Amino acid sequence: GGWGGPSRAGLTLLRPRSVLAEQSPRRPPSGAGSVSLWSGARREYLENITAVGPRTVGSPENEILTVNYLLEQIKAIESKSSDAHKISVDIQRPTGSFSIDFLGGFTSYYANITNVVVKLEPRSGAKHAVLSNCHFDSVPNTPGASDDAVSCSVMLEILNTLSKSSDPLQHAVIFLFNGAEENILQASHGFITQHRWAKSIRAFINLEAAGVGGKELVFQTGPENPWLVQAYVFAAKHPFASVVAQEVFQSGIIPADTDFRIYRDFGNIPGIDLAFIENGYIYHTKYDTPDRILTDSIQRAGDNILGMLKYLATSDKLAKSFDYRHGNVVFFDVFGLFVLAYPARVGTIMNYIITAVTVLYLGKKILQPRNRAINYMKELSVAFSFTLLSWFSTLVTVLIVAVFISLIGRSLSWYNHFYVSIFLYGTAAAAKLILVHTLAKKFYYKNRNEQFLGEMFFDVSLLVWSIALVLITQLGLCSAFICAMWVAFPLLTKLLTYREFKQKGATIRFVIIYMLGMFIPYLYIMYLTWTIFELFIPIMGRSGTEIPPDIVLAAFILSSTVILSSYFLNFIYLAKSTKKTLITLTTVFGVTLILVCSGVFFPYSSDSANPKPKRVFLQHVSRRFYGLHGNLVKSDSGIWINGLDYAGISHITPHIPELNDTIKTNCEDKAPLCGFPWILPVHFLLRKNWYLPAAEISPTNPVHFKLLAKEQMPWDSTKLTFEVSGPSHMSLYIRPHEGSTLSSWSLGDGTPVANIGGDYFVFYAHGLQAVAWRFWIELKAAEKHSDGMVSLAIAAHYFFGEDQKSPQLYALMERFPNWTFPSGWVCTYDLFVF
Repeated sequence: GGWGGPSRAGLTLLRPRSVLAEQSPRRPPSGAGSVSLWSGARREYLENITAVGPRTVGSPENEILTVNYLLEQIKAIESKSSDAHKISVDIQRPTGSFSIDFLGGFTSYYANITNVVVKLEPRSGAKHAVLSNCHFDSVPNTPGASDDAVSCSVMLEILNTLSKSSDPLQHAVIFLFNGAEENILQASHGFITQHRWAKSIRAFINLEAAGVGGKELVFQTGPENPWLVQAYVFAAKHPFASVVAQEVFQSGIIPADTDFRIYRDFGNIPGIDLAFIENGYIYHTKYDTPDRILTDSIQRAGDNILGMLKYLATSDKLAKSFDYRHGNVVFFDVFGLFVLAYPARVGTIMNYIITAVTVLYLGKKILQPRNRAINYMKELSVAFSFTLLSWFSTLVTVLIVAVFISLIGRSLSWYNHFYVSIFLYGTAAAAKLILVHTLAKKFYYKNRNEQFLGEMFFDVSLLVWSIALVLITQLGLCSAFICAMWVAFPLLTKLLTYREFKQKGATIRFVIIYMLGMFIPYLYIMYLTWTIFELFIPIMGRSGTEIPPDIVLAAFILSSTVILSSYFLNFIYLAKSTKKTLITLTTVFGVTLILVCSGVFFPYSSDSANPKPKRVFLQHVSRRFYGLHGNLVKSDSGIWINGLDYAGISHITPHIPELNDTIKTNCEDKAPLCGFPWILPVHFLLRKNWYLPAAEISPTNPVHFKLLAKEQMPWDSTKLTFEVSGPSHMSLYIRPHEGSTLSSWSLGDGTPVANIGGDYFVFYAHGLQAVAWRFWIELKAAEKHSDGMVSLAIAAHYFFGEDQKSPQLYALMERFPNWTFPSGWVCTYDLFVF
């Protein structure tokens, strides 16, 4: 490897037979373009990978048992492969470092982590390749069936299917089973920057999870390279894709990232990112087990990915992918039946044509005799103002309710009961919208022609969506297709119903034709809204203590209500009365509010069939703070507790009384990251945490932190060289003192990247048999200070083995109620000043 690590390593193929059952891959039915990948014994791949338990980087389960199992299956597949193909296997153990602007920006360093790489190519060889990527490691304390053992299982079976086919491939297919994705994308970086096969790759498919089973959503493509989306359109048998998901994900709203970023940024390779999104409530928990993933979900994914890989491996465009790289593409599936995709530039032209037709429609009403034109403009302005007023007052009302619910401690009442959010915020939004327009109709538009008012408010909605269409198109967002749909279908419907609308007594006929014309856009918006709900609501259970989830969800429901009601506001003015509707909505809202305030709807569930647990991290930590001369200034030990949602530990206190607000943490102002052992820089998302005093811990593999050298550099800076050894996961925090600056270091690309708040965060991980970690930092100081130039803290995390849990930590975790998922480990925090 380019960083000094060996590129290959020999492993003894040992595994406990009781854990990993023997299996012999079976030949699929001949001539099957839709091979039944997951009938019978095929599911054993998934079950056997998860049977080893949590697969944390550096653990024997990840580095030996799982690797050995993968190698055995690959060897068995190779022994039965067709003579048309050649299979090569490589075990990569890369060492490297990189910086990433994720979670406020930090730097990653990895040593001797594991990649299992398989290349399937024509017997005569191939110059170009397509990459399929999964990861077999998991987060601590979880079996990781959906994230991401199921994807690796699918890849094994696709390798088996392709290798037995007598159809020759034009290009190679590289299967990367990467062993360090949960360590923030380390293994993919090691592969794409150091492996000898990486330069042949022209496109990739990344298989991920944000939930457990269901459909796999294409949520990122490119960058640019519209031919890849066209390949998905052609090859995927069960499409589920949306450019809206891509633009939401890439906006940074969702605090997550995938290997897609590494291949894009460090490999300059285009690709497609797919992820299971259903049931995100149990993602990264102990409930992520194979039995919860339906065989139908695995079959869907297998069909789609096999089709994609076969298409790309036989495509002329793969070899010339750089010739087709320009241009973005608008893409979305239509109710899972098929995908519509077209170049973004075509979408821009369509958007402006639709806008031009709207301008002609509205312009015809303005180009009337002067008095009628002025009157129309005046009425349109007034109706527009009433519409904006209704939206603003609805926003204020719904947010007041959400803030109230948050302040009284009833957040997330809808987390286990989705319908509660609709009954609470949806009814409030709908009732307020109807009320404002009903009052406008009663007092301002008294005795006005109903048909005229209905047409006026239709025109207002058309105008609003046309403005939105132009603005979003100007911003270059492909999601503008939603606005285009929301203008084109209503306008076409209106033109088709113009005569019925004008004829007195034809109201029923008008309503039927109007509803039929609006059916497709409304159905699609509801389909898209449900997909977003399915993805976002579980995320609210792990989004930290600082983001009020009720306000976020209320805003989203409000937006959905405004969108869905846009072209039905005119019916408020056409209807004889809205009294019954208002009474019904208000009653439902009032009853739901009372029930929520009384605590009837508990946020979490321990239901074995459909658990929705509360996530809690518990770290038994011993902290030591050293002074400038190496003297121990302060030390303590305790169990540091982080509740991953807005409710903190309020629901846990009745079950464990000592966990209460009297033990809230105090920030150590002079220590980086407040003096606590963050495994990742998420401190700005979890500002509320608790520290329960506990006995001191003494891991068998403690951290050793040494200053090896201190040099005065010719350019008036000081270079400090350190050596660190310890467990597989460590976090380094650096804080230059006032008057000092960190000018360079031996990590990443050499330029230090500061995190939010100004501290520098380095995430370190190693596989088996890694040498001590050496690095240097260079500082410039304007003048000497009595308190030194810099503070460095090292946090060691023990995620597996005998050091993982202390008796006190284990005893506390046993007391947690069954509707929680407490994830615990031992760690240390040592602060040094130089």
